Amino acid sequence: MATSERQIQFNTLAAAAASCTLCPAMCGQAAVFSELNGPLDARVMFIGEAPGRKGADRTRIPFSGDQSGKNFDRFLASIGLARDQIFITSAALCNPRAASGANRRPAASEVANCSDFLRQTLELIDPELVVTLGGVALEALKAICPHQLNLKDSGGTIQNWNGRLLIPLYHPSPQVLITSRKETAQLRDYQVVARALRKLQG
Repeated sequence: MATSERQIQFNTLAAAAASCTLCPAMCGQAAVFSELNGPLDARVMFIGEAPGRKGADRTRIPFSGDQSGKNFDRFLASIGLARDQIFITSAALCNPRAASGANRRPAASEVANCSDFLRQTLELIDPELVVTLGGVALEALKAICPHQLNLKDSGGTIQNWNGRLLIPLYHPSPQVLITSRKETAQLRDYQVVARALRKLQG
């Protein structure tokens, strides 16, 4: 696809995301989906859960401005991967908030409502490697092409999915680092990402 055609299609998709009103609880939030998500010719796409209230919902840049973003940057740096080499999106493009104003897990219906945006983004960017960050992102891929993967059994492994390489990783949030996947383990997981990239480069 020509660069200009891809840019036009992306602009159209971003405009559709910005005007989407499918999720009643998110109509007051703005989709985090723009040129700030990364280059349209990226070979690697990371998919997170949803923008964080103190992070991407504020900065408009996925995984930035909060501790999850700082952890993510540290993990990327450990394998020499720069932000300008990757495209980042989310299973839910808007920040899901509880009545208290705190972040909450996106509802299955909200992820389903965003599934067409995720599918079109994958088709448009056409990455060779997809990396999911957390169970919500991994589950979201089932709407595009069914799989039987889960984090417990497949986390930090290279899988084949929908004609691409897929690596399910744990989310870089502080809570996950404490309770589910400590930093040393996550750093090892990112070495798997580096290995997959070397495999793609031949």
